[in-house]
Amino acid sequence: MLKNAAAGALTLLCLGAGFARAEETGPFKPTSPSGYFFVGGRYETANNRTTALGQMFVENRAPERVTQPYPVVMVHGTAQTGTNFLGTPDGRSGWADRFAAKGFAVYVVDQVGRGRSGGDAETYGPYARLPMEDLETVFTGQERSALYPQAKLHTQWPGGPGLRGNAAFDQFYRSQVPYIASALKSEELVDPALISLLEKIGPAIVLTHSQAGVFGWAVSDQRPDLVKAHVAVEPNGPTFFDIRFKGGADWYERVGDARARPYGITRVPLHFDPPVSGPTGLTVVQAERAEGPDQIRCWLQAEPARTLPNLAKVPAVIVTAEASFRATMDDCTAAFLTQAGAKPDRLALAEHGIHGNSHMMMLESNSDQVADAIVGWIEARTSPGKPRP
Repeated sequence: MLKNAAAGALTLLCLGAGFARAEETGPFKPTSPSGYFFVGGRYETANNRTTALGQMFVENRAPERVTQPYPVVMVHGTAQTGTNFLGTPDGRSGWADRFAAKGFAVYVVDQVGRGRSGGDAETYGPYARLPMEDLETVFTGQERSALYPQAKLHTQWPGGPGLRGNAAFDQFYRSQVPYIASALKSEELVDPALISLLEKIGPAIVLTHSQAGVFGWAVSDQRPDLVKAHVAVEPNGPTFFDIRFKGGADWYERVGDARARPYGITRVPLHFDPPVSGPTGLTVVQAERAEGPDQIRCWLQAEPARTLPNLAKVPAVIVTAEASFRATMDDCTAAFLTQAGAKPDRLALAEHGIHGNSHMMMLESNSDQVADAIVGWIEARTSPGKPRP
């Protein structure tokens, strides 16, 4: 207990003067089917006004009897909130309830500075919003735009292509919220808050979606003792650089010369071996050819590659939908990790008979089928005594 309390105190000290932490006798256990609490954060006084910042909202779900050995923490992506996991835009139960029905205690967060965690530009700096057109052309109605090869395979958005006027799309777009414009600041805020949550509830499965993939890699690297597995549902990518889709034969291009993720899969430093003093310690090369058809050419470390020994300790799986824009690049994230010795598993939904999904698979018509595939991987890889290959 003292070790856990000390680790929690160190996390809060890194943030500044943190909230007082209640004395605990062990990992938090939910006592009702649903509830909520906050983790992390600190008080700050400026101009004779004291406010809280850095706190993260956590909603919990639990079955009457928890039968799974580890809870699941669900972390949403850009412009989203935890509502992604609480229900679907056409009115069905979401992944939180599906996982609880499978025996898991489930914790759903709103990122620091977002949604129920609270936040404003005065506290966290400039905010941004996703325009409707970006969601229509890449996330939910891409079969009409065909900006990348897999887009034409999309069939699972409720009620047809996810465009304005589609009832499920209109509900989905109304759920979008402003988000902290600085992706680096988000990592600096969310990573310690997630660690505080894991210190509170004990070792857990961390399920991340999209932008949140960077948090999953960083927390696994910083505290592999607290992450029993990382389910990276179409994690933020590709490695090192951002790309832009433009359709046609030459259907993508790199965005700028600056590295969007200086450490390959994160913006915050990772524990490489041999260590690096900064991003320039990593030499980046682009592969001569793509990993497969309709894929981008990956940016990887030059050989000999530095390894990521902490990530190698944490079982991980990259989940990829058949019709998603991430289907063009998730192979690069897997190749980067494999090159660094982490060797993640792959869960390509189409290879398991699950077809037509896009990036927002937890909201689509077959969301339960996708959840069950993920549960199957978790049960196979985290059963007590299951060795890490």
